[in-house]
Amino acid sequence: MQEVDLTRSRRVWATVREAVRGSSIDYTTAPIGRAIVMLAIPMVMEMAMESIFAVADVFWVAHLGADAVATVGLTESMLTMVYTLAMGLSIGATALVARRVGEKDLDGAARAAAQSIVLGILVALAIGAIGASQGPNLLGLMGASPSVIATGSRFTRVMLGGNVTVVLLFLINAAFRGAGNAAIAMRVLWLGNIINILLGPCLIFGPGPFPALGVTGAAIATNIGRGTAVLCQIFVLARGYGRIRVGRRDLRLDLAIMSRVLRLSGSGTLQILIGTASYVGLVRILSTFGSAALAGYTIGIRIIVFAILPSFGISNAAATMVGQNLGAKQPDRAERAVWTAAFYNMLFLGSVGVVFLLFARVITSAFTSDPAVEQFAVACLRTVSLGFVFYAYGMVLTQSFNGAGDTWTPTMINLFVFWLWEIPLAWLLSHQFRLGALGVFVALAVAYSTLAVVSAIFFKRGRWRTMKV
Repeated sequence: MQEVDLTRSRRVWATVREAVRGSSIDYTTAPIGRAIVMLAIPMVMEMAMESIFAVADVFWVAHLGADAVATVGLTESMLTMVYTLAMGLSIGATALVARRVGEKDLDGAARAAAQSIVLGILVALAIGAIGASQGPNLLGLMGASPSVIATGSRFTRVMLGGNVTVVLLFLINAAFRGAGNAAIAMRVLWLGNIINILLGPCLIFGPGPFPALGVTGAAIATNIGRGTAVLCQIFVLARGYGRIRVGRRDLRLDLAIMSRVLRLSGSGTLQILIGTASYVGLVRILSTFGSAALAGYTIGIRIIVFAILPSFGISNAAATMVGQNLGAKQPDRAERAVWTAAFYNMLFLGSVGVVFLLFARVITSAFTSDPAVEQFAVACLRTVSLGFVFYAYGMVLTQSFNGAGDTWTPTMINLFVFWLWEIPLAWLLSHQFRLGALGVFVALAVAYSTLAVVSAIFFKRGRWRTMKV
């Protein structure tokens, strides 16, 4: 029995090593479970790496005082729009590249990736021009005090002006994921993070030969880290190491492909914006119940978002499987891959939910010592986690629509679930049924469950099977 367990453990570790190293398996013919694992492991690590950029900045900048931290917070709020655009553009890139790879049309996949990159650069340059020139004014519009503007205007200029590194990092990694080479996407983020972590404190505090640039140094380090990662991405694409090879001819404007990218990415951006903006509505309702409720929710939702990051990796793996298998004219295999990925995600998020139910107080105590705030944070974790088993399916199904190129279906689902159902329900439960902040938490759990049910209904109808991209 012990020998069997040992053999099984070795197989698991061998699979993990192969996934991290990069696998050359064909995702249209390999066993579905193995294919999903090979994609999901590096994608999960990629999600974790992306979140470290902001954490590292805040960690070092916190030593400079409240104004510096406020600068980072306000600028990150503005960058949320950049992230939304980048993720929206990435949806189109992944769908197009995955479909062409599934069709064995690697030249078409390269052109799709190149046109997505061109579009991303154009969008980023427009944002960068505004951000670099209007940084102080934008901080003022966000409510920054004169001291914060004086301290952080250069930080904001550099971060917004250099947003092209964010956009390209998301976009090119989306192309790698669509091609089935998620390991490269993971590695370039490792490189970017290592540079940012090592260079950040040097440029902030100025040890030895380095200049002490304060909070501006954090922005420069972040952009150098991300920029280096982007250069590596471009090198890999130019050499063809990422399954597709992008040449100069692919970068010439192709209106037919560009229009497809715009169609998919436009609705994809709207889809993400609808989901993200719904949290603003929830915060507005919560604010009527006092600072403790709002602080507790903020702590709880941050913990939840961090804990479910691996689920985004599993969902992205499902999107790649759908795109490639539809390209290979195997819609039944694509559907089996989706349900398999959803089951894996349910096992993961279900386990996270159990941990939150049992250890919510222990987890939240690391973030606050205020009993009033902790009470709401614990209630948020425990209540919202009740919807995790359903949300696991909803996340995968939503991304599967995107992988098929059906970006409008999840957009409409998000609009209904989060705006026409979740927010009115949160207000009704918290005010009319007098549940207070708990009503908002219940609405979140119900919305997560509704997302799964509605997505499953539309998925079973099968319109996504016939999408042309």
